[in-house]
Amino acid sequence: MTTPEWLKPGIYGALLGAAFVGIVGFSWGGWTTGGGAEEMANNMAQEEVIAALVPVCLDMSRTDNQRVAKLATIREASSFKRRDAVMAAGWATMPGSDGPNRELAQACIEGLDLDAS
Repeated sequence: MTTPEWLKPGIYGALLGAAFVGIVGFSWGGWTTGGGAEEMANNMAQEEVIAALVPVCLDMSRTDNQRVAKLATIREASSFKRRDAVMAAGWATMPGSDGPNRELAQACIEGLDLDAS
């Protein structure tokens, strides 16, 4: 079967147009692949879990018998060591987990509002 001569420019145009739409869509249009969408969803889920656990961390700090001493240790630590101090205090370790969570410790520091008190 032979293709008509007028059909070739249409096929080439369609292929080039599809490539152009794909390039523009992924670079400027906000399109994403399945793997990229899954990574974004996992990051959002992690952030929401941390946000949900901050009240637990703050409650653990409020009910701790050694709260004053631990807060003093956290305040005395330099700004980049405060997260480690919160982790050492045990407030970033959730019941049932093996160890403290670094992201939760950082969020808990912000919730403690150490510079205000």
